[in-house]
Formats: sequence, structure tokens, C-alpha cells
Amino acid sequence: MSQDVRGVVARVRGAPVEVTTVVVPDPGPGEAVVRVQACGVCHTDLHYREGGITDEFPFLLGHEAAGIVEQVGAGVTDVEPGDFVILNWRAVCGTCRACRRGRPWYCFATHNAARKMTLADGTELSPALGIGAFVEKTLVHAGQCTRVDPAARPAAVGLLGCGVMAGIGAAVNTGGVSRGDSVAVIGCGGVGDGAIAGAALAGATTIIAVDTDPRKLEWARGFGATHTVNARETDPVEAIRELTGGFGADVVIEAVGRPETWKQAFYARDLAGTLVLVGVPTPEMKIPELPLLDVFGRGGALRSSWYGDCLPSRDFPMLTSLYLQGRLDLDAFVTEEIALDQVEEAFARMHRGDVLRSVVVF
Repeated sequence: MSQDVRGVVARVRGAPVEVTTVVVPDPGPGEAVVRVQACGVCHTDLHYREGGITDEFPFLLGHEAAGIVEQVGAGVTDVEPGDFVILNWRAVCGTCRACRRGRPWYCFATHNAARKMTLADGTELSPALGIGAFVEKTLVHAGQCTRVDPAARPAAVGLLGCGVMAGIGAAVNTGGVSRGDSVAVIGCGGVGDGAIAGAALAGATTIIAVDTDPRKLEWARGFGATHTVNARETDPVEAIRELTGGFGADVVIEAVGRPETWKQAFYARDLAGTLVLVGVPTPEMKIPELPLLDVFGRGGALRSSWYGDCLPSRDFPMLTSLYLQGRLDLDAFVTEEIALDQVEEAFARMHRGDVLRSVVVF
């Protein structure tokens, strides 16, 4: 039997979102219905609203969420009703070529629910990142549910479902930051601050935060940055070199997704250093022209990070445990808690840079 719930929908490109009735069907084989407790307002949701990802309107927005499993479909064994879970948008298949090679974080055939949530008139909804969690209850593939310690605050650990995990993973998983490393992070929003927190967890001794907003630089210090650079006032490449003995950082994480900041990250590395692109560019952006000799001569690695190259079943419980131990301050990412009908205003605050994360709490 289907359920009628309230959810945030983007009906047409660029128009304000609206709260409306969403029909959630019973879970089919391999699926689960989750009662959402909290969902972060991520920039990706705004990209969906603006038509910057696909044009498969209407969208059910929201994807950075935690909640309680209410129902499961046939064949589901990993979670059961009552489990507290974080939702993820890369439910690995276990059988594709990446999974068979022991690299499931690159899974090329991730799972989503087969059944569709709809509007009251039967119009099928496209769930953001295969989740759609700005809604009281959502239908997902059971593999998108990762069970974690229920003692955790939903508004905080739900952020591991996207932005914070992307940042932490960019440092720890993709960048391979280790004890004693020097790290620079360009762009200090939610993802960049996640990278700073991840670098601190990994034992980096020099962590340089780069941004053009003094507020964000101050926030970055709270997550573990040892130095800050205002890129409006100082050449960030020269500043990073000066702070690393003239050499450049061992790992530079670009969390903006723009050609000019990517180029800064390229030259801010030490020889044989690693550049990690975790900021999401738009389709028209191109890698800036670089002398091929510089690419060859500087060595190292130029990498991109998909979702922090995370494996939810491994990373979510571990990071939740660190949070409960007081070693990872996920609460600090939550700038405000809001109601479901305040998502549009939260987009505006996010665009102005006033918040790290607004979180819808049900």
C-alpha cells in the first residue's frame, strides 16, 4: 500500500521549489522505505533545480540524509525495520569490473530503487542522486542504507551521505594524506572543510586553508587548519610555497571545481605531490593550458575524487564512531536546522556563503 507524505519538488528549471504531496510505494525486492529524520541542503540539489545535471523534471530533491528503516522488500537482509541508517548514492553492485577488481568505491553499476515515487496525479519523480530525501519518507534501494550507531545525531551524521564524506575521503582515501604531510585545501565550504577535518584526522602537520571569504577561513581553523590564506589578498600558490619551506604541499585538494583554482592547485604542489579535484565543475569548463613539460617534470599524481572514493559500509560506521568519540566534530558543519518549507530560503543562504550546511529536520 502506498503512502502520501510531504516532500520538496522542483517542477521546472530554475523555478522555486515547492512542498507538495509525494506518493511513496511499498518497497519492491531489494528496496527499503526510510523515514527521514534529517537531510542536509547540498549545492548539488541546487544544481538539480537549475537543470545543471539532467532535465528529467520534476525532481524530488535532497540526498544527504539519515533516518529509520520502516519497511523492506523481498530479499533484503542487510537492514531491517528499526535500523538507524545513513543514505548513500553509490550502493555498490558487487559484480561489475571495478567490484571484481577489489575497488568497489569505483562501482560502475550502483543500485537505485526500481519503483518510482510520484506526485499525487501519478507523475513520476526523479529522485536527486537516486535518493530524494527532502521528504518525510523515501524509497531507496536497500544497498543505499548503511546502518550506523543510533546514538548519533541524525542532523550531523546524515552529512556523511554526501558533502562531508566527499571532503574527508578526498583527503584520506583519494589523496592518501598521512602523518606529517603538508596539505592545502582550496575552497573552504562544506566539502573543503571536510577535507581539512580529514587531513587533521590523518595526522597532517601543516594544513593550509585557502578561500576568498574571511568567514570561511575562520570556520576552517575550527576544523583543523593550521594556516589560512585569503586568495583575494595574496597569491595562493606563493603563500602555500612559503608555508611549506618553499616547496609546495604534499597534497593539494581543489574543492571549488574551477579551471583557475585547479591550475593554482597544480602549481602549489611539491614535486611528486598529489592534486585531488573534488570540486564539481560545470560541463563547459576545460583544464587550463599547461606546458606538457610541467606535467612531466613535476611528476606526482593528478586525481579526481568521486564521493571521496568512499565505501559506505566501511567509512560511515567508522566516521560515526569517531564522531561519538569526540574526534570528528560533525556538529560543527550544521549551521542551522530548518523545516521542510524553508529549503528555498536555505538555497539563497548557501549561495551567499552564509552557511556551511542548513539541515532539514523532521
